Amino acid sequence: MSTTEAETKGSDGTETSDPVEMKHSFCRVCHAACPIEVDVTNIDGVDTVLDIRGVREDPLFEGYTCIKGRQLPDQMHHPDRLRTAYRRTEAGTFEEVASSTALDEIAAKLQTIIDEHGPGAVATYTGTGGYQNCVALEAARAFHKGIGSRAIYTSVTIDQPAKSMVPALIGWWEAGWDNFRDADVSMAVGYNPMVSSYAAAGGLQGTNPFVTMRRAKERGMKLIVIDPRRTELASFADIHLQVKPGEDPALLAGMLNVILSEELNDVDFCADWIEGLGDMAKAVERFTPEYVAQRCEVPADDVVAAARMFAAGTCGTAGTGTGPNMAPNSLLTEYLTIALNAVCGRVNREGDHVESGTLLYPESPKRAQAIPPTELRTGPAHRFRNLRGYRGEMLCTVLAEEILEPGEGQIRALICNGGNPAVAFPDQELTMRALKDLDLLVVVDHRMTATADEADYVIAPTLSLERADVPHLMDRWLTQPYSHYTPAVMAPVGDVLNEWQVFWGLTRRLGVSMPLAGGDLAELDEPTDDDVIDFAYARARMSMDDYRAAPREVHPDRAYVVEAAEEGCAARFDLGSEPMMAKLDEVFTQRTGAELIEGYVEGEFPFRLVSRRMKSVLNSLGSELPGLAAKGTTNPAFMHPEDLAELGFESGDLIEITSTVGVINGVCEAAADVKRGVISMSHSWGDASGEDGKVRDIGVPTSRLTSTTACYDEFTGMAVLSAIPVKVRRSPLVTDS
Repeated sequence: MSTTEAETKGSDGTETSDPVEMKHSFCRVCHAACPIEVDVTNIDGVDTVLDIRGVREDPLFEGYTCIKGRQLPDQMHHPDRLRTAYRRTEAGTFEEVASSTALDEIAAKLQTIIDEHGPGAVATYTGTGGYQNCVALEAARAFHKGIGSRAIYTSVTIDQPAKSMVPALIGWWEAGWDNFRDADVSMAVGYNPMVSSYAAAGGLQGTNPFVTMRRAKERGMKLIVIDPRRTELASFADIHLQVKPGEDPALLAGMLNVILSEELNDVDFCADWIEGLGDMAKAVERFTPEYVAQRCEVPADDVVAAARMFAAGTCGTAGTGTGPNMAPNSLLTEYLTIALNAVCGRVNREGDHVESGTLLYPESPKRAQAIPPTELRTGPAHRFRNLRGYRGEMLCTVLAEEILEPGEGQIRALICNGGNPAVAFPDQELTMRALKDLDLLVVVDHRMTATADEADYVIAPTLSLERADVPHLMDRWLTQPYSHYTPAVMAPVGDVLNEWQVFWGLTRRLGVSMPLAGGDLAELDEPTDDDVIDFAYARARMSMDDYRAAPREVHPDRAYVVEAAEEGCAARFDLGSEPMMAKLDEVFTQRTGAELIEGYVEGEFPFRLVSRRMKSVLNSLGSELPGLAAKGTTNPAFMHPEDLAELGFESGDLIEITSTVGVINGVCEAAADVKRGVISMSHSWGDASGEDGKVRDIGVPTSRLTSTTACYDEFTGMAVLSAIPVKVRRSPLVTDS
């Protein structure tokens, strides 16, 4: 820390000269956890953030921050930020209430629901915002254990459930995939880490991504990007395959066909560690370059060149992002991507140093061997579509129905932390009916979102700079073992609670336990943030005392070194998985993946609407901040200029976008980086009114174009939220803006 003198303004606008203290922390707007320097002063007794900068001497981030993180002062001090709890009145309005009183009343209502319907009637949802707090999800899980409910939901099952399901389906590699830092080839399928931190091993992370990519290219790394947009990442690509949205499985199957038919695979690795290779090879041989070119709208020669380039590398992986994971056949896409890595032997071998240190998680073996497939349908059963939860979570695409359908297992209470289901969940109309039907809806959020508008209670949380924290997500994804604990760097103002305090307060009032790795938190009378971190990460590889003592440090001595396989290890990847072979048969018989969507008529819906990330927002977070609102207050419908001209539109025009199940109005904008026939829009904007009169001011939720039942994956329940077939016309809507 350091202290300087800087001129500031007091609340009356007069100039003052107050000491400014520079403190270190890390950003928690997104998952990347970029280290920051925070200038804090005290104005009229209130800690005030004046400025945010990256930390140039940080060994991994080297001063990198993004535009969103640099708006933290506005987020902390926004005039509309909630600083106390609110309770809905009988008249339907909100009134301020002390958080302790709110928790008293919430606990009493929960007890009544548990007594009448059982503990399974109480659910929680942790959204993207909740994941930015290292103990929020751990606290929610402990709350569920305490009351005996398995109805835990998170944003993981909205956008990328296939990433969790495929390892169970075909197996995994215990030591992980090749490290990006050593890669001489990399393939990105529908992700853009230049805008959002990438969440999978082996790919480019959001840790100083532009510099990292430039260095990778300087050392000779080849980059293949599969994306219907020429994204910031694609600008670095040696080959950019501008695939038709929703056709990634055909393209990936075609690449596998080239690699296997030309015997470019790692023959020894396949012989030692893969079963079902012949079945898969036979299934993909129909996906010839010519077939792929016609279906995916990419040159056949480029498909062959990309396959050969990927196979020619000695190190480097393929990975997928949210786009293809939200499109039709998402599980098949993820399977084929992992199959590409497996047949090319892109795994950490004995003696390799594993890229990520996972210092915050328990010690685990890292051996050069496969982990076999597991039984898929072992989680708790949903009451719909033969779906089951997995990895300790239930499926968000079924949550609305579990609320609305009477009978045993019906959910009557929902605690929503750091998420906005009203605009993020598929089928907005169904979601809103469900939220309104609940006996109790509690929202923990720092702003009045569309979901908070429906709540019975809204709890105001502390924000990132007001709490102690560790980068629990990036700990799994960083390129080296790296520690960065932050204390709170400013005192909170108002009646605000850390998320863990909400669950701790409820368990104490309900008289149940709150079991974490380090013990029962409910037994502590006045725990601190640090107490909860200690309890949550009690089994970490690095003790929390050592972790706190080493901020922004790399620990090469703690890197995992891959051990030899166990003697007699018989585990194998199962690339001939029967469900995946059946899916490949199904895809080959289609003219387009859109055929899976109920109500699709070929020729009637000529465009494909795809999801995207935007630099200035994270899902629904950011557009309310002045510095980011200056970049735009809507989620434009980006289209190729030739498509706009052909339709007679100009940038700024309102257009009506219709899918098989719904209609939205958007503001079109010309974008030459978008493939023809594609509309590229960010999701989770707008409100829940069902009206688009404020589309220029707040955007519009693309979730109105989707359905949980019109097309879904039979294993993950994933609804189609990208590559949505749509048609476009000039909007009849008239707005005041």
